Amino acid sequence: MNNKLFVGNLSFNLSEQELESLFGQYGTVSSCSIPTDRDTGRKRGFAFIEMSSQAEAEAAIKGLNGRDCDGRQLSVSVSQPKPKGGGGGGGRRY
Repeated sequence: MNNKLFVGNLSFNLSEQELESLFGQYGTVSSCSIPTDRDTGRKRGFAFIEMSSQAEAEAAIKGLNGRDCDGRQLSVSVSQPKPKGGGGGGGRRY
């Protein structure tokens, strides 16, 4: 298992600082990122958290998966690497 976690079903009101503080209860947060839509700048409703050790990542999953946060039930799991290759653009071809 790696130390990088995927956090889904996030409230759009939650900041990176608040998320870091929440996960900080389970260990040292190495990095925290809430992706935004490149066109609108709005948060996309998920985040990536990296904990400093595997034990801390496991503790965060056990402690936060399914927990209510700002009216939404968090989904916390180990982040899976992006599949290589595959689809490109999505634009239409005529």
